[in-house]
Amino acid sequence: MATPGILPAAADAVPDSPCVSLCQMHAATGWCRGCLRTLDEIAGWSRLDNPGKYAVLHQLQARRITFQALPLALREPITPPDPAGK
Repeated sequence: MATPGILPAAADAVPDSPCVSLCQMHAATGWCRGCLRTLDEIAGWSRLDNPGKYAVLHQLQARRITFQALPLALREPITPPDPAGK
């Protein structure tokens, strides 16, 4: 059964990784600034079963609200890396 609020397209659907290729850890929360997962969640994603992945995705919804509620100074605006390396 899917986690409420995170509905798979089919009963056996494998959830996509929430990674958005903006991999920077936020010091105050311990979450990746791009996907809001912890290092343990990132490292263990490929080993999680589908219910485990949906559980992480469900937690990310609450983290996004929490992260956006942080004062701007604590959110530390994200500067994407320069692809040219400048």
